[in-house]
Amino acid sequence: MSQQTAQAPAPVRLITAFGSPFAHRVEVALTLKGVPYELLVEDLANKSDLLLAHNPVHQSVPVLLHGDRAVCESLLIVEYVDKAFHDDDEGRAPRLLPADHYDRATARFWADFIANKCLKPLWQAMWTDGEEQARLTRETKESLGILDAQLEGKRFFGGDALGFVDLAACKLAHWLGVLEEVTGGGVRLMKDGEYPALRRWAKEYTSDEVVSRSLPDRDELVAYFTKNKERYRSSMVKAAAVQ
Repeated sequence: MSQQTAQAPAPVRLITAFGSPFAHRVEVALTLKGVPYELLVEDLANKSDLLLAHNPVHQSVPVLLHGDRAVCESLLIVEYVDKAFHDDDEGRAPRLLPADHYDRATARFWADFIANKCLKPLWQAMWTDGEEQARLTRETKESLGILDAQLEGKRFFGGDALGFVDLAACKLAHWLGVLEEVTGGGVRLMKDGEYPALRRWAKEYTSDEVVSRSLPDRDELVAYFTKNKERYRSSMVKAAAVQ
């Protein structure tokens, strides 16, 4: 009888860049799933042929390379990781998205809400001025209030364990205070006493053992965004001119 040789698992590599909350999402997902991976750190001012070949549309990080497959866009990668690595060797890998169809759709709804109603206007508010900044700040704060209500009585968005929506919201936990500092306090989204559930969640998120291993150093983040803030402001001006 011939003995069948077990096939080696396809290597997993993650194209990332310093300071990216989107790549952070994927690192946490891979770690939670117990997936060994290699980090390939990009200089986004001088993008590699590898990045351009595997993400020619957006030319951005993160990109997950799983064997000969390339998956782009952070939350799509998290979903891919959740399905492709459903179980670890002992069958105990956690689900990042709920098994129930309704709960899974609900998680995707809140992830989309965070992306478009919280993070998008938040980022734009940081690099604009005047009436436009005030409008975007109001819009973001209204959405943060809705998000805060969703967390009432819960440790994480899905309950007691980290999940898909928490990864979607990670920028609110570690990056928000950095951006407020870099912009000189021109935009303050979480003033004292506001959004208590979101504040508590942020502490829970950043203190989680798996999460903390993938968080960039705060001082280095401040230096990075300070160095690039004029580029961000310029991109907002260009975007407004196109509209």
